Amino acid sequence: MSEFPPCPKCESIYAYEDGSLLICPECAHEWSPSVDAAAAEANAVRDAVGNVLTDGDSVTVIKDLKVKGSSHVVKVGTKVKNIRLVDGDHDIDCKVDGVGQMGLKSMFVKKI
Repeated sequence: MSEFPPCPKCESIYAYEDGSLLICPECAHEWSPSVDAAAAEANAVRDAVGNVLTDGDSVTVIKDLKVKGSSHVVKVGTKVKNIRLVDGDHDIDCKVDGVGQMGLKSMFVKKI
């Protein structure tokens, strides 16, 4: 087994090092391991205080949020369990008790 990470393009485990680059012999993809680590850190979803969020985390709402198209309001301190991270203008898909399925922005939540 290799101590190098798998190829980000084809997931091959046979990557090898050539100078400062890693190379995949199956698809000929070349990448820098330091750039990949920095890119993954830059793409991480963070809550209002800077904690990194992952799928399945529990969060609390830090601001009253009006639900678009409804008279419901998600109050401060509402706990939301088992979040799912998604791409788009809202970072989090979740189910809020009393409201239902909705999307939240990570800047309005804090990790528990």
